Amino acid sequence: MNDQLLSILRKAKLNFAILGAILFIAVVGKFIELELTNRIFVTADQLVSELYLIFVAITLGAFIPNFKLVAFGSIGAFIAAAILIYLGVFTYLSTEYLFSVLIVVLGFASIANLYRHYREFRL
Repeated sequence: MNDQLLSILRKAKLNFAILGAILFIAVVGKFIELELTNRIFVTADQLVSELYLIFVAITLGAFIPNFKLVAFGSIGAFIAAAILIYLGVFTYLSTEYLFSVLIVVLGFASIANLYRHYREFRL
């Protein structure tokens, strides 16, 4: 394989892991809990039209050099918000909606970060 491609693959392991996890959740969710999976991914599909969310996700993925901070920070924020939903602090949010936001943010941030790695080699 090309040395540039191998280098991109080495640097972007976390990006591919996140995108693979989203795909894994979609496939396994179809067999385990079809209605819940459909609701989550339909909500995620509707969230893509929320441009501010997409701009934030792309900015996080493209401009923060340490992508681990973005990935684990997003997951940490999801866990904290899910706990607050459970405790009744956020009564207007649901965990399904929050998980949809997490999928959209991590997906777009991963793609933006992957593109950043690709651009480093094209220049």
